[in-house]
Amino acid sequence: MLESAAHVGLESQDGPLTLDRFGAESARIGREIADRYHRYQIETEEVDDANPLPHRFLVKVGKVGLAKFIAKEMLMYFGQFDIIFSRPCTYGVFSGPVGGFAPRPKLCVGCLRCTVQHPDFVTVEHNPDLMALGDSYTTHGHIAAIDEEAKKGIVPVRGQGYRGRFGGPGFDGMLTDMSEIVRPSRDGIHGRELIGTAVDVGSKPMHLSFDADGKLSGSTPEMFTIQVPFLFDLPPGDLGSNDFARVVDSTSRRIDTLSCLDAHTVARLGLDAPNIVPVLDNAEATHTSEFPAARLIELDGWNADAFEAAREATDAMIGVRLHFEEGWQESFIAAVDAGAKVIHLLADLHGRGADGSFVSDLFKEAHMILIEQGRRETVTLFGGGGIVGADHVPKAIISGLDAAALDLPVLFAFQGRSHGSLRKRDKVSGTLPRRMDHDWAEQRLANLCGSWRDQLLEILGAMGIRDVRRLRGEFGRSMIVRHLEDEAFEGIAGYAGGGA
Repeated sequence: MLESAAHVGLESQDGPLTLDRFGAESARIGREIADRYHRYQIETEEVDDANPLPHRFLVKVGKVGLAKFIAKEMLMYFGQFDIIFSRPCTYGVFSGPVGGFAPRPKLCVGCLRCTVQHPDFVTVEHNPDLMALGDSYTTHGHIAAIDEEAKKGIVPVRGQGYRGRFGGPGFDGMLTDMSEIVRPSRDGIHGRELIGTAVDVGSKPMHLSFDADGKLSGSTPEMFTIQVPFLFDLPPGDLGSNDFARVVDSTSRRIDTLSCLDAHTVARLGLDAPNIVPVLDNAEATHTSEFPAARLIELDGWNADAFEAAREATDAMIGVRLHFEEGWQESFIAAVDAGAKVIHLLADLHGRGADGSFVSDLFKEAHMILIEQGRRETVTLFGGGGIVGADHVPKAIISGLDAAALDLPVLFAFQGRSHGSLRKRDKVSGTLPRRMDHDWAEQRLANLCGSWRDQLLEILGAMGIRDVRRLRGEFGRSMIVRHLEDEAFEGIAGYAGGGA
């Protein structure tokens, strides 16, 4: 009976299928489908330094004291040369040809064993050249971490390896909630389970409508997908070189994300492509027609007339870049009312709005405005400002973003150097390596993206979340340190309130 049932309606190129042949044919089709499947992954590869950071420590050895110590050891351990020539450092700081007389501080990790054993003639100090990098927000620690991630493409923090702050200003004041560690998504970073990091860019209607014949009517989804929840933003300050633009272009194509570039640069270098987001001033809104390959074009600032003119001149989506200036909420609502499908929110590079609010609170406010109006899915929110660490990306998404925009991390991935304050976007001054090889720079930027994506996978896996889109606006997945402190210490004499 089973065999006769297997014949019904089942035909192959070789005639009717028996039950056995049906099983074999199903297995063959399954194998073909599996062979065609390609799991998204950013290929990383360690690359050499072109402009190495200053080493972390300065090791100073008093030569007179060292000479006296060696003479004393030669008398005490005469003939025992293995003791006399031993070096008090497992990292090789004193293993050069002349030992401690010419230490190698670039190998020092700051364990201080040498200073404990020989405090009379050995000192270890922080290198002021390294400490001078960055500014009060984007510190030398952030820069060193970005440099290491761009060099090796490794996961920044695994398990209990976090060595950062558990509290403080900005994103340090937000902790991610790992209390729901569950399988099966726990091992997504190791390739056993799929955790999606793709996000949709564009607009999805809050509901579908059908006519009397059952056909879809009304609004339909208008969107495309990028594979990671971050994109490259406009290079700040004076960093918008041709080499810089070409590298972010090729890297965004490689990892399937977007790069925001000045429209004049896009036109001059012939970079018009689906991965490029030309950014236009409102006065140039009608020039959107000059970028036929673009899927998304952004206008810098909100102007209703410019928005309509830009939309009429192209089939691409028109996004709006909004700075967190006084009255940004009115511009935000007006842009959404006018049909903007992408809003790109921008704080300064210290993550502060005009009123001093930190960017995570501002992202939450924009997200909640859309939630309260019942149209969150109709708009994609990008956001930038103050995002300089791998953990800042999931924290920004928890705060309500769909995707984070990277600015300064790109500079430091290329081993560039900044000069002065990094707060105001248009005032940033920096330099790139003199001979920045394109392939080298692309690999370093890809390494950084691979590292940050893997860190995101670690966090999603620890939360038991299989898709980064489900992390958006999940405020319950975060813990705000000042709230925890208020809850724990409120009412205790002398407690003045939570931290910033």
